[in-house]
Amino acid sequence: MSWQQVVFDILTYGILGYSVILLLSYIFIGLYSIGETRKYLHKNSFTDYALLAVSPETPGISIIAPAYNEGATIVENVRSLLSVYYPNLELIVVNDGSKDDSLDKLIQAYQLEQVPVHIHEQIPTKPVRGVYKSKNPVFSKLVVIDKVNGGKADALNVGVNLCTKPYVVCIDVDCILEEDALLKMIKPFLESTNKRVIASGGVVRIANSCEIEEGRLVKVHLPQQYLPRVQTLEYIRAFLLGRMAWSRLNGLLLISGAFGAFDREIMIKAGGYNHDTVGEDMELVVRMRRYMEEQKIPYKVTYIPDPLCWTEAPVSFKILGRQRNRWTRGTIETLSFHRKLFFNPRYGLLGLISYPYWFFFEFLAPLIEAFGMLVFLLFAILGLVDWNFFFALLAFIAAFGFTYSVFAICMEVLTYNQYKKRSEVLRLFFTALTEPFFFHPFVVWSAIRGNIDLARKKKAWGEMTRQGFAGAAPKK
Repeated sequence: MSWQQVVFDILTYGILGYSVILLLSYIFIGLYSIGETRKYLHKNSFTDYALLAVSPETPGISIIAPAYNEGATIVENVRSLLSVYYPNLELIVVNDGSKDDSLDKLIQAYQLEQVPVHIHEQIPTKPVRGVYKSKNPVFSKLVVIDKVNGGKADALNVGVNLCTKPYVVCIDVDCILEEDALLKMIKPFLESTNKRVIASGGVVRIANSCEIEEGRLVKVHLPQQYLPRVQTLEYIRAFLLGRMAWSRLNGLLLISGAFGAFDREIMIKAGGYNHDTVGEDMELVVRMRRYMEEQKIPYKVTYIPDPLCWTEAPVSFKILGRQRNRWTRGTIETLSFHRKLFFNPRYGLLGLISYPYWFFFEFLAPLIEAFGMLVFLLFAILGLVDWNFFFALLAFIAAFGFTYSVFAICMEVLTYNQYKKRSEVLRLFFTALTEPFFFHPFVVWSAIRGNIDLARKKKAWGEMTRQGFAGAAPKK
């Protein structure tokens, strides 16, 4: 046997073995999520949110929405957040040193005036220039903070310092919440008795092509454009399958930065959001979990499958690439900051399962996939490829990916069924068929670029230009 054949066999069977383990993990996640989804739907059927909405015992929530150069839509976005119903609520909008007229528009639209407020700076931040409240009692729950620009993490920390409620919901200012979103989000914090719930996440859905009126989603449509539509499929898989399974294991490491709820006391004790990463949402969850493990306090990080938050997905490969580049850099930075967890039994499931899974199958997966493609091209040139085996394997991988996506779509139809038209479900099936050949390679390439940019010490967030929603068309 030649040395080329030995190298070929080692690389081939090494990558094949990795792929088999990855596929088995997907099968486990998909099947394991079923039980948690059924359990949640059963328990939720007995919940009367009307009682929770009027109860004087309902705990307070502070919504923190950082904003930077959102002048074009800031008034409508804030109006949308103010329309969310919750009996004990404050809305804190943090103007992170915007260079446009965001603050002026808020002052005018909501009759704001600067007020003297003492901020107990439990988390160090950039200076606050002013705190504004409305003269109109209709907007009494609105607080606007103007501060020196410091980035999203810094803006969120300012909100955490200023807020007065025990629970914090961090949200992108341009997201649209369902009216009962906070009532559903607070439920896990109230019903857990033997473990302290330190954070909870909810489903984020794609709002492109949906009908939006005065900051409210009035009708759901499947996105008409291909990129938002394939991201819709991706989100269904990630939220309805992946995060439900990890929630059941109590192994969640990530709560979407677009919509997440946190125990404010634990947030502060863990140190708040980290300024030194572009993945501040994931890093905070890992650090809060690490704090609870080190303090030996029983805890949970939960997730609920209700579609509570709607956001606009990138419509161009340029903007999508920036987003996935940033997600990759944030993941690697978080794993690097907390490398002490890696297979460390002191941290239980966090160190033995959650962290290793993210390391091997979230961080390494695109690198191994790209490496495998390069190896394949090299061996194809050298004439070492068994083409019958290659095409059989390619067909199996494509079939598995399609089947997994179809499973996720069926779970969506059988549970929340947001896309009720048969034509929309069929378009999702077609999208699942084309995704491996058009969308997935670009995501892998964006992840590779993220690794390269991190090695070059690039820290830029990356401009995320949005089209915005106007009626049935996309809103910033």
